[in-house]
Amino acid sequence: MADSTKPSREQAEAAVRTLLAWAGDDPTREGLLDTPKRVVKAYTEWFGGYAVDPGEYLQRTFQEVEGYDEMIVLRDIEFESHCEHHLAPIIGKAHVGYLPNGKVVGISKLARVVDTYAKRLQVQEKMTAQIAQVIQEVLQPRGVGVVIEGAHECMTTRGVHKRGVSMITSKMLGTFRDDARTRAEFLRFIDVGPGR
Repeated sequence: MADSTKPSREQAEAAVRTLLAWAGDDPTREGLLDTPKRVVKAYTEWFGGYAVDPGEYLQRTFQEVEGYDEMIVLRDIEFESHCEHHLAPIIGKAHVGYLPNGKVVGISKLARVVDTYAKRLQVQEKMTAQIAQVIQEVLQPRGVGVVIEGAHECMTTRGVHKRGVSMITSKMLGTFRDDARTRAEFLRFIDVGPGR
């Protein structure tokens, strides 16, 4: 959303007060007086990914790695996101791997890329693809693999009310897609699933 069309903080707080009243409570009672400010502050944190270009995290690379050209995997990157359909939390872990093509990136940058996309309204399938695509575009490795495991509160706290369910999505590019051995090695490294 362009800054010129973005609602002001005051408008956002007024919207929260409206929702509180619509839910059946009194937004002027003591316990709710500061809730609009707190909600807007929380939204600033939860959706801070819109203000960041995740590709910028991948710009600084290292080439002095003694010719290292094997798979690099960062697993169990915890994230918190929000479903774009209900604004309910998605809590999970991302696993990211790539086969470098002459350059590597600091591992914290991979976690920052995950966080940037997680801090936007999301659908897990889209988030998985976005992470893989930005790594492929910026680093231009021989291949990228991304697997995300997420628990969706939009399914556990409303609708079908199914707890303990997690969703797994994956996006494989380059050799991770074309070479079954590379894909299998990546999946073995991350060992996704219960009881691991």
